[in-house]
Amino acid sequence: MKPKKYVFVAFLGIALIGCKVEKKESGELPELDVDVTAEAGELPEYEVDWANVDVGTTTKTVEIPKVVIIMEEEEVEVPYIDINMPDGTEREERTIMVEAEVVDNEHDLTIEEIWVKDGKLWVISKLEATEQTIGKQKMRVSDQVTINAPDMDEKYIIVGERPDGLFNQRYRYVENMDALSKERDNVKVIYSK
Repeated sequence: MKPKKYVFVAFLGIALIGCKVEKKESGELPELDVDVTAEAGELPEYEVDWANVDVGTTTKTVEIPKVVIIMEEEEVEVPYIDINMPDGTEREERTIMVEAEVVDNEHDLTIEEIWVKDGKLWVISKLEATEQTIGKQKMRVSDQVTINAPDMDEKYIIVGERPDGLFNQRYRYVENMDALSKERDNVKVIYSK
């Protein structure tokens, strides 16, 4: 036998084992007359019992994270930077925001400086852990500055240890400000905390 025949025979064997077939009524072949007249025959009837399959739901106890965030609007003083270009380039007001997601301890995240270099805004922030513990809960910290400036691309750098988690992959992290010493060439500092 060829491999396809083995597969077919194996499949046929599985199909026959997986169900129960009971013959309910005998079959009968039609009677034929030489005049080519025939009486109607009757095909056998079968009842097939197949496996009983129930689909539904069941109740299980699982751990589901619950996050409670309370947002309140409050008037606060935020840094505001207004850049007027000598050539009268059109400006737009927008908020520059930096965020990090931390665990174990609360952290402070502060925008320390904003540079203009190579036609981009470089946002330099600092992330520092505090003494306040939060356990394994996740906490998001952020800082923001409002800027009225020409449309420029932004580059974000956070000074501090990168926390674990996919959320924290959005920005470049450096160990300390000395790691940026080579990049400080030809920058114009437009904001410093």
